[in-house]
Amino acid sequence: MKHQAFQRISDLNNLPDELRSGVVVIGNFDGVHRGHQVVLQRGLDEAAKLDAPALVLTFEPHPRTVFRPDVPVFRLTPAPVKAGLIAALGYDAVIEYPFDRDFSSLTAEQFVAEILQQGIGVSHVVTGFDFHFGKNRQGGPAFLMESGKTKGFGVSLVDAFRDKTAEVISSSRIRQMLEEGDVDTAGEMLGFRFHVEAAIVRGKQLGRTLGYPTANMMLPADVTLRHGIYAVRFRRSDGSLHDGVASFGRRPTVDVDGGELLETYVFDFSGDLYDEICTVSFFGWLRGEEKFDDLDALRQQMKRDENQARRILSKVEPLSDLDQRVGFDLPV
Repeated sequence: MKHQAFQRISDLNNLPDELRSGVVVIGNFDGVHRGHQVVLQRGLDEAAKLDAPALVLTFEPHPRTVFRPDVPVFRLTPAPVKAGLIAALGYDAVIEYPFDRDFSSLTAEQFVAEILQQGIGVSHVVTGFDFHFGKNRQGGPAFLMESGKTKGFGVSLVDAFRDKTAEVISSSRIRQMLEEGDVDTAGEMLGFRFHVEAAIVRGKQLGRTLGYPTANMMLPADVTLRHGIYAVRFRRSDGSLHDGVASFGRRPTVDVDGGELLETYVFDFSGDLYDEICTVSFFGWLRGEEKFDDLDALRQQMKRDENQARRILSKVEPLSDLDQRVGFDLPV
C-alpha cells in the first residue's frame, strides 16, 4: 500500500476512504509493551499480505476511568504518547474511539456491525487471545471468529507474550516496576524506555541559584512513578536530544508544601524552554528523595548525581528497534 502520513482519528465519520477496508488491531494497548507489540506486528504482517491499510482501534479515555472514576489509572502511555509509538511501529492510523457508558452498552453484535463493518469496513481483525467486547463482555474470541466467517472478514488471535522468566508481560506489572523506581526492568518489559511528555512550566527558579537550572513539568495526578532522582534523556520539540538528570517528587529541602514536579537538569544546555512540549525518557534510578540540612549539602549531592547520570548515559544502547526510533534517533 502507498505510504501516507500517520493519522489520529476519533470520529469514524472522518475516516478517509483510503483507510477503509483495512486490517484493524483492537485493544487498549496502554504501554504498547512487548506483549502488545507482538499483537501489533501481526497486524502489520496481515496488512502487508492484503496490501491494506494498517489501523489500530483503541479507546479514550481508559475504560477503567469510566467505570471507576474514583480510582485513577496510571496511564503508561497517554493518548499522544501511545499514538507516537503506534506511528513509529509503521501503522497508518490510530482510531481513538470515545469510550463512555453509551458505548459500553453496545452489544457484541452491535460492535461488530456498527464499528467494525459500517464504521471501518474492516477486512481483517487482529486481537489478543483474551479480547472481550460488547455489553458485559459478551463477545469473546469464539464470537469474533464466528462473526468473521458470517460477515466476511478475517480474524487472527495472538497468544500472550511471556518474558524470559515465563511470566506474561502486562501493563500492571510495568506500573508496579515504575512505582518501585525500577525503570530498567520497566524498560525491558516495554521494549523502550518509559517516557513522559508535557509542557515546560515555570518553577521557583531555585535551581538557577544552585547552578542547576531545571526544565520543569507537571505530570498527570495519576502518575505514580517513585519519587527520586533519575538519569534521563531530554527531547525538545525540535527533535534534539540531550542527556540530563531529573528529580521527581516534592522537593523536601526547599519546598515543604509543594506539589509533585518533574525537574530536569539538561546537561550542557542554556536557553528558554517555557511552554515547549518536551519528552523525558528514564534510563536509570539513582536514589530516593532526601531532605538536606542546607543548600550547600544539596548542591554537592546534585553534582554527584550529575556525574553518576553521565556515567550511566554514556553506556546506554537501544533496547530494540522501536527504542532506537523513539529514544535515540532524531526525526527525519
